[in-house]
Amino acid sequence: MTFGKRLDAAVTARGPLCVGIDPHRQLIESWALSYDVDGLTRFADICVSAFGADAAVVKPQSAFFEVFGSAGVAVLETTLTALRSVGALSVLDVKRGDIGSTMTAYASAYLIPTSPLAADAITVSPFLGAGALEPAFELAAEHGAGVFTLALTSNPEGPQVQRARTPDGRSVAQVIVDELAARNGTATPVGPYGAVVGATIGDAEVDLTSMNGPFLVPGIGAQGGTSEDVRRIFGGALRNVLPSVSREVLRHGPDVAALRDAVRRQADAFGFLRG
Repeated sequence: MTFGKRLDAAVTARGPLCVGIDPHRQLIESWALSYDVDGLTRFADICVSAFGADAAVVKPQSAFFEVFGSAGVAVLETTLTALRSVGALSVLDVKRGDIGSTMTAYASAYLIPTSPLAADAITVSPFLGAGALEPAFELAAEHGAGVFTLALTSNPEGPQVQRARTPDGRSVAQVIVDELAARNGTATPVGPYGAVVGATIGDAEVDLTSMNGPFLVPGIGAQGGTSEDVRRIFGGALRNVLPSVSREVLRHGPDVAALRDAVRRQADAFGFLRG
């Protein structure tokens, strides 16, 4: 089954919310856990228990696992396997972007199902040129995985590059969205190639309605983005939006019931996306 079909089925069953697993130091310690591999393991286990069976998509941030070296990567492997076992789709937030054989190696690490780090989808950076990501697009197509490409991100430094104009007058972000639209074509119910578009970008200044693919939308909650921002930015493309929340949910841990309640409140706030 293609990633687009799996995603549509998951969102239909569980709603459109994507919940992050971001075990950065402040959060781990705020949960009264030790900032070491044991604390990391407990943090990830609590997250899977709390919302792995409720959220359609869960997004582990790879960097917060990698900081512990091979032991942290082993926890990430276990977390991805656990998410799969409870039916959540995983988007591994790695933001890889390189050229040639290096990009092929990155894509192989995450998109081939037999890899220990296999995820349903990954995030990638296109700023060496969208064409440089071809190995990721090819492996995603071959193995029914997804790829979310940075387009308009929620960090304040992003516009310097993403809103810059290319020789044909389009912004860099528009070029990326157009490239993804061409790759998705008429795939049903939605294409496997998505874009990352933040909820705090203000005026998008990009035609998002032409892209037959999912939008991963960070910046909600702690970063200031709201459901009304999502309505305004995406307009006719709302059905393909995956609002992504992390700290707004994780600050309620380590209590499993409190985390579940936080996920449900966020899901209710974005129920209009599939309504």
